[in-house]
Amino acid sequence: MTSFTLNGKKMEVTAEPDTPLLWVIRDEAGLTGTKFGCGIGMCGACTVHVGGKAQRSCVMPLSAAEGLEIVTIEGLDPKGEHPVQKAWQDLQVPQCGYCQSGQIMQAAAVLKDNPDITDAQIDEQMTGNLCRCMTYTRIRAAVRQAATTMKGG
Repeated sequence: MTSFTLNGKKMEVTAEPDTPLLWVIRDEAGLTGTKFGCGIGMCGACTVHVGGKAQRSCVMPLSAAEGLEIVTIEGLDPKGEHPVQKAWQDLQVPQCGYCQSGQIMQAAAVLKDNPDITDAQIDEQMTGNLCRCMTYTRIRAAVRQAATTMKGG
């Protein structure tokens, strides 16, 4: 049995220790906002926060989650009021939307550590999260807007 906290709630899971955290989140917890993309940690669609840091849940085994705090898109701000979520809405970032929960989770983790982020740093930090619709210009603008909000400006 593996125990961890998911979006503020204690969970105990009996899945195999090598089960990817993504499938525990989706199948055991029923939270489908975290998406399967590539299965090898390269696209970022499955990004969640583990201990406040962005993590690809498709390559993280359940055993590695023992005792940790995990946050999914559903737990970032259930009302959608996180500055990154608001910026995504304000600027109508998504096109198809599939990658967006991973994009938002990556951006939120990056901005938590560096709200004074530059455009070059946005590009560098967000580059591992792929968007087939190519909304990168809107993603950068939304990250910039969220950073400004988080800095209080």
